[in-house]
Amino acid sequence: MSINNIEFSTKPDSGTSGLYGEDFLLTWEKSRADLETILAVAEDLKMLRDNNISPRCFDSGLAISQFRDNSTRTRFSFASAANLLGLAVQDLDEGKSQIAHGETVRETSAMISFLSDIIGIRDDMFLGAGNTYMREVGAALDEAFADGVLPQRPGIINLQCDIDHPTQSMADLLHLKTVFGSLDNLKGKKIAMTWAYSPSYGKPLSVPQGIIGLMTRLGMQVDLAFPEGYGLIPEVVGLAGKQAKESGGSFRTVNTMEEAFDGADIVYPKSWAPFHVMQRRTELLRKNDHDGLKGLEKECLANNARYKNWECTEEKMKLTKEGKALYMHCLPADISSVSCKEGEVAATVFERYRVPLYKQAGFKPYIIAAMMLTNRFENPAEVLMGMGKKGTRRVS
Repeated sequence: MSINNIEFSTKPDSGTSGLYGEDFLLTWEKSRADLETILAVAEDLKMLRDNNISPRCFDSGLAISQFRDNSTRTRFSFASAANLLGLAVQDLDEGKSQIAHGETVRETSAMISFLSDIIGIRDDMFLGAGNTYMREVGAALDEAFADGVLPQRPGIINLQCDIDHPTQSMADLLHLKTVFGSLDNLKGKKIAMTWAYSPSYGKPLSVPQGIIGLMTRLGMQVDLAFPEGYGLIPEVVGLAGKQAKESGGSFRTVNTMEEAFDGADIVYPKSWAPFHVMQRRTELLRKNDHDGLKGLEKECLANNARYKNWECTEEKMKLTKEGKALYMHCLPADISSVSCKEGEVAATVFERYRVPLYKQAGFKPYIIAAMMLTNRFENPAEVLMGMGKKGTRRVS
C-alpha cells in the first residue's frame, strides 16, 4: 500500500493474535506471522522517521524500564523506542524503591502501573529466575486489572532474561533480512553461532539461545559450536533441533569453530558461560557467597584460557563462504589488542565489520518500538497508515 508515495511493509491482515495485549517474553512463543509483523512494523517506523514523519501514536503514558543488570544498547534502545512513540520513560531503580525494604512483586507491579502502557524488564543474572520473574509480574498485573485496580493491563517486553534475548535476536533478524533482501532469501543460508574466548566469565546464555531459537524457524542451516563443557540449556537446544526439522532447515552442534565457520554465510562468535557454571553461580549469588563466587570466577577463567584459539581471526574468516561471511555480534565485543589482550575477535575483523555491526545494533530501538505498538494497538497497519497520511513533521 502507498500513501503520498510512502510504501508500507505492514499489511492490514498482518498477524497480531499473539501480539495485541500479549507479553513478548520468548520468540518461540510467537507465530511466524507475528514475528513477521514485528519486523514489518519496525521497518515502517524506521521509514516514517527517515522521512521526517512523526510516528507518535501515544499522547501520554509511561514505559517503565526495569534493569536488574547492566546495559547500554538495550537500555538506550528501550528509551528511544518509548520516546519515538510518545511515551515517557521512568526507570524503576530497585535500590531507590520500596523493593529494597521488602515490597512484594505483587504490590510493586500494581503501584507502578496506574498510567503505564509498557514494562520492559531485563533480568538475566539468575538462571531459572529471570523469565520466571517476568511471568510473576505478568500474573500480578492480570490480577490487578481483573480487580479493577488498573484501568488497563500494561504489556511486558523481555529486554533479556536467562533464557532468551528476543529484542536482540529480532534486531539481528531484521539486519539479516536487510542484508540478504528478504526472509525467503535466508532459507538454506548457513549461520554459525559459536562460543568465543573471553577474559571474563558469567556471560548469559540468552544471546546464543535466542539465535538458535529464532533462526532455526527460517529454514536456515544453524551450527552451534562450543568447546566441551560449554553447552546451553538442554531444552532450548532440543527446541532448536525440532524447529529446524519443521522449517526444512538443519541444526547441529559441533566442537570446533573451524567446522562451524566452514562455508558459513553468517558467523556470530560470542562468549557465554557454560550451563552448569550458571547453575552454580546462581546458587552462590542467592547465598551471597562472595568467596564462593571468587573461587568460581578463578576456576572458570582458568578453564576459558584453555580455549584462547576460539577467536574469530582472519584465517577463520577465510573458511566461510567465499571468505566473505557476514560477521555479527550483539556488542560489546571483546576485541583482541583493543578492549583486551586476547578476546573473541581479531581487531582487523572487527574493524572491517564495524559499520555493519553498528547498523545491526541500530535496528533494536525499532524492534522494541514495534513490540510496544503491536501490544497496544490491534490494527498496526491502520495506525501506521494514519500517521503516514497525517504526515506530522517530526522536525519542522
